Amino acid sequence: MLAVLLPLPQAQAAVELDRIVAVVNDDVVMSSELSERVRTVKAQLEEQGSPLPPVTVLEKQVLDRLILQKLQIQTALNTGIRVDDETLNRTISNIAAENQLTLAQFREVLEQDKYSYNKFREDMRNEILMSRLQQRQVDNRVTVSEREIENFLANQEHMGESDLEYHLGHILIAIPDGADEEQLAEIRKKASQALEELKAGKDLAAIAATYSDGDQAKTGGDLGWRKASQIPSLFTEFVADMEKGDVSDLINSPSGYHIIKLMDVRATEKYIVTQTHSRHILLKTDELISDDDAVMRLQQLKLRIEGGDDFGEVAKGNSLDMSAADGGDMGWTNPGELVPEYEEVMNTLQADEISVPFKTQYGWHIVQVLDRREHDSSDDIRRARARDEIRKRKLAEARDSWLRQMREDAYVEYRIDF
Repeated sequence: MLAVLLPLPQAQAAVELDRIVAVVNDDVVMSSELSERVRTVKAQLEEQGSPLPPVTVLEKQVLDRLILQKLQIQTALNTGIRVDDETLNRTISNIAAENQLTLAQFREVLEQDKYSYNKFREDMRNEILMSRLQQRQVDNRVTVSEREIENFLANQEHMGESDLEYHLGHILIAIPDGADEEQLAEIRKKASQALEELKAGKDLAAIAATYSDGDQAKTGGDLGWRKASQIPSLFTEFVADMEKGDVSDLINSPSGYHIIKLMDVRATEKYIVTQTHSRHILLKTDELISDDDAVMRLQQLKLRIEGGDDFGEVAKGNSLDMSAADGGDMGWTNPGELVPEYEEVMNTLQADEISVPFKTQYGWHIVQVLDRREHDSSDDIRRARARDEIRKRKLAEARDSWLRQMREDAYVEYRIDF
């Protein structure tokens, strides 16, 4: 019998093999990994309605982010940071709950979007690893002093626009470390082209997607609304002299050329909040005192107070909270300053009314509302926000410096041309 050679079925045809696109110390980035991440970023940009940058630009940006992620994960594992399954499961369950889904429903949604649940788990594990690493090596070392807050607030007053917020757009044309004169000239030309197009009225989002290397490039270069104290110091003097719709000239810094556009200006409002003055008695459970015991004891104390005993004296003799020395007095508090369970009960009470026993993470309480008042918390909130924004800025600078140093200390080899 003659043997007949038949063509291979289509399913057995040769397929392109996966390949390495970058070496990162002892790890690698594969072409399939890069392609998958590029597809994800493209989908996000399309969903947001943001214009897509050229393919090579997007691939380079995504690959650089993947390299930094690889380096952080390597460092985290090398320094003993681990994420156990219990922590991972709890995090995913919380994400599902925030989307008002059960875990099974959340998994089904991922599968409908053609996103492997196991891949999602590993991505989340890596996110937690990187977050813990940044917390340990960067975030915990960043502090904000009262002097820094005063300086920022003084600078805001100096601008004379402390009651205004600015909506800014931003484009960054980055200068890589070690760039030679030819590269610098090319980068300057690119920045000038972006500035020319923006001043000619071209859409900021389109220009940011094509030219910008900034973190906000994916969201159209939008920095959002910011108070004067929240504007990067590099831009402050330019914004002070700009009108709505104005575009700055090129702003040079060690990181590259910046362009900012003042998209809008608005006045802020005063923050009037309802403050509550309360006091409480706290009992804690242990091996000898059960929940039932604590509830019964608090009910007895409540009866004593309603029978004429002074709440403050009863608190001093029985409460296990630090406020016991002050008769359980919590002082005037703003909404959100106390644990939710405490505030929920407190907000249902009239002045001088005492609650039934209730439980929080600290133990069992009874609470009495002494008074309520309307309070202008603008200054408190202004200082708190200034602290938060200063910290965010310092964190961003510290993380950027940390990542840059990590990148410089690593062995990275590109195996793809852009």
